[in-house]
Amino acid sequence: MHYLTKTTAADNLASQCLILGIFEGRQPGSTLGELNARAASAIKAALKKGDMTGKSGQTLMLYAVDGIEAERVMLIGLGKKKSMTAKSLTSAVENAVAQLNENAARDCAMVLPPELDTASAVYAAVRSIVLAAESRLYRFDQCKSKKDRPPKPLGRMTLVTGSRRMANTVRKALAHGQAIASGMNLARDLANLPGNICTPSYLASQAKKLGNKSAKMKVSALTEKQMERLGMGALLSVSNGSREPARLIVMEYRGGPTNNRPLVLVGKGLTFDAGGISLKSSANMDEMKYDMCGGASVIGTLQACAELELPINLVGIVPASENLPDGAANKPGDIVTSMAGLTIEILNTDAEGRLILCDALTYAERFKPAAVVDVATLTGACVVALGHHTTGLLANDDKLAEELFQAGEAINDPCWRLPMNDDYRKQLDSNFADLANIGGKGAGAITAACFLGAFTEKYKWAHLDIAGTGWKHGDKGATGRPVPLLMQMLLARCKLVE
Repeated sequence: MHYLTKTTAADNLASQCLILGIFEGRQPGSTLGELNARAASAIKAALKKGDMTGKSGQTLMLYAVDGIEAERVMLIGLGKKKSMTAKSLTSAVENAVAQLNENAARDCAMVLPPELDTASAVYAAVRSIVLAAESRLYRFDQCKSKKDRPPKPLGRMTLVTGSRRMANTVRKALAHGQAIASGMNLARDLANLPGNICTPSYLASQAKKLGNKSAKMKVSALTEKQMERLGMGALLSVSNGSREPARLIVMEYRGGPTNNRPLVLVGKGLTFDAGGISLKSSANMDEMKYDMCGGASVIGTLQACAELELPINLVGIVPASENLPDGAANKPGDIVTSMAGLTIEILNTDAEGRLILCDALTYAERFKPAAVVDVATLTGACVVALGHHTTGLLANDDKLAEELFQAGEAINDPCWRLPMNDDYRKQLDSNFADLANIGGKGAGAITAACFLGAFTEKYKWAHLDIAGTGWKHGDKGATGRPVPLLMQMLLARCKLVE
């Protein structure tokens, strides 16, 4: 959808639908004070009928409202005025956009509530509006022979502010919101594709397309022979059971000074995970195409970064493979040697994500990173601990962990830190190798992070377990998380947001 901003009077704006926010209670908010007397009176009369009370998520469509140029007026409930935040706008905007997308309105204009009286509040609200709208409009129908799309989809939204001094803030928020939403949609598209299309080689080809679009980005993909020469025995042990060759995708974005050390993002790219010899149950195994959501989110973040031309150096690394049962696949009890030289006893072949990540994390050392953040649909234990709302966060650096936590809070993509200490690391002790790839039944999300931590001692590192947040269960579909969290972190590092 196309977005723009105007500072003209809302009642004089020619649009197919004017969206006005209404608060819950006797005082609907100061938005009506921005309208002429006839328009305000007509809307107050409609509110007195009781069909709209201002509760969050409510909508009421009015037609031919006296004193308003727009063809329609949609009232959306914003909830209680005292508790209004950027987050509270999300459900209201999603409902409005969904309704308008199914009717004949192809453009709309939304009046920003005058209660948003600071630049930071306006920025957060506008960015949330864009992310909410784009999330609601997203469709994945690439694999359908018939596209079930609205005949006249909503194509333009104008955000109206009565303050000219806020116009630049709105424009900045629109640019950031659209780039983040575009990155999220790319991550969704890649993750929603089936495993027979989105193979490791396909994932590499899509990353290279991004590299071709940006002069600041260089993309390469290491082959299995190249990885073998580097000693990536852990990663290659996973791909041995598949006919699809593994790839190590490396995306280097250089937007900052040459001597600035880069931030490195590492994303798990299991394009399909059957569990290997430790075969998963058949129920919901189709969802294992989503085991590359971490890699997809890293690629989506690199796209958003390049679109905004952020003044930062950033490297994205995506180890991509399949995990299937085959005569050459890992067997429980096998011992493999990682790129770091550590030997690993494979007690469960379904704990393969950490095997491909550990070699990628060792490879990240060559970039002399300022910090490394890995993103992975790593453990079902994290879903048990935090559900489907909050991403698991573990780290070897308190400042980096706090930076990620604050970024998630600022953009409504939350994460929560879990402990990680020597008591948990002992669960990975092996009688036959340097460490085992699982640590028993207890604290599975933590011991998985402890495993990765053994390969990250040379730099600041954080781990995001998105097993519960990377895709929706039941009503299936990728979410695009944590692209917003990662982008908020990058924007803050570039001092483009507070």
